[in-house]
Amino acid sequence: MKFCKAELGDWGAKATLAIAALMVMAASANAQQLPHSLRDALLGHKGPAEARRVAAPPVARYVSETGAFVLDQAASRPLMKFDNSAEVWVLSAQPASRGDVIYRNDLGEPVLRVTKLGGVILFTDDAPMGAAAALSGRASSIQPPAILSFGVFVQRVKIAADRASRAAQHQIEFSTVEDVRPETSVLAADSATVVAEAFERMARKGDRSLISRIVRVLLAEGHKPAAALKDGSLTITYSPDQGLAGRPSSKRIIKVINR
Repeated sequence: MKFCKAELGDWGAKATLAIAALMVMAASANAQQLPHSLRDALLGHKGPAEARRVAAPPVARYVSETGAFVLDQAASRPLMKFDNSAEVWVLSAQPASRGDVIYRNDLGEPVLRVTKLGGVILFTDDAPMGAAAALSGRASSIQPPAILSFGVFVQRVKIAADRASRAAQHQIEFSTVEDVRPETSVLAADSATVVAEAFERMARKGDRSLISRIVRVLLAEGHKPAAALKDGSLTITYSPDQGLAGRPSSKRIIKVINR
């Protein structure tokens, strides 16, 4: 088949226009695939479906460089427990900037910050500026039982007394001011546990001189949680109506001892 010069010219012009159109379409397609921000460039651009994060389960385990912990949000108040500790922390949620939520302990100190996108930041004595925590998976509930048998209650208090005595390097007596009832047994035993946690933490930090003056721990039922130190007796007041929030944390106990 033969073409004249005019026909070749027209064909060449049309081919050039077609190629130019294809280049524009390709550039447009590439532009749609390019990241729209520095965040997209660093983390990868994802569509709406990919951008949605998997919601954390109500009771979840997290891992950070400062330790692993369980966050239980299935309770009326958020609960938290580190893997290497027997203490269960009762937290209060507070809205923060950018849609984040800050969880604080009973001293008002930040413990966790959960971002709007689901990221979790853990604040500890070793990481006061915060350390990222990654979701590890589901975990078992850390909510306490409703009641303890008398035998289990005595055993738990004895374990706490032994721990506190070792930390203080002398015998410390644990006793109750009022008779413990089945409905108050859990909180009374847990109050003893947080005392042991406080003593051990102070011993690790070299504060044995402060706990050496304590010779007994009294567990007393009252209207609100409190801790008081007088004449060698550390009195821990617990309020059964408030659940686990009805006893002071180990940090609050340490603050009282340090006064």
